[in-house]
Amino acid sequence: MPTSTANKKILVVDDEERMLRFIRLNLEHDGFQVIEAIKGHEALDKMRTDMPDMILLDVMLPDLDGFEVLKMVREISNIPVIMLTAKGEEDDRVRGLELGADDYVTKPFSPRELVSRVKAVLRRVEMEGAEEVDVIQVDDRLKIDFNRREIWVDGELVKLRPTEYRLLYHLVQNAGWVLTYDQILSRVWGYEYRDEPHYVRLYINYLRQKLEEDPANPKYILTERGVGYRFVDFKRKE
Repeated sequence: MPTSTANKKILVVDDEERMLRFIRLNLEHDGFQVIEAIKGHEALDKMRTDMPDMILLDVMLPDLDGFEVLKMVREISNIPVIMLTAKGEEDDRVRGLELGADDYVTKPFSPRELVSRVKAVLRRVEMEGAEEVDVIQVDDRLKIDFNRREIWVDGELVKLRPTEYRLLYHLVQNAGWVLTYDQILSRVWGYEYRDEPHYVRLYINYLRQKLEEDPANPKYILTERGVGYRFVDFKRKE
């Protein structure tokens, strides 16, 4: 089902008036409601008062930079965030993903690309809300409760970012089967991301660091070289 934009509010945070106007016009053309902020502190205030469904967050802001704002957002909310980064700033993109951004869009971007990315992230959020599965005890170390969104390793609760959670969900639901890069990208990020395999490698590494006893020699998330990844097969308890 396509994502309905009628009641979706997008908070756009950018200190360039032309960019704000460009983004607002294109999002409103597709039916989104747009809230604007030009500073980081203003964005945090509007996030609390206006309760947007998504944040488009520029890295360069006059008070706090976008990364600082993102850190503060993630302390209180899992609201989807798309970072707006300068062309060629690979370090900025990786840093944003590490801090919990759901995606990034590189300036300059076309209206079509922007709206496509926004809709893809919102679709993923809606799909997550519909997921209901049982508690899974993989082995003595790892327990997964997707209903509560809780992951337990050695009896301790492990916090996953939204994208990490989505990735683990699809791997576990297909335990024993190889998921290709294209399959993972389309299911976790959206069809529009099939040419972004580095996303998969980056987030597989994040999950291994949090779940595996020895991330360099994983026993849960296994690499099928040149093809993709599979979650180890396990016996599901009835």
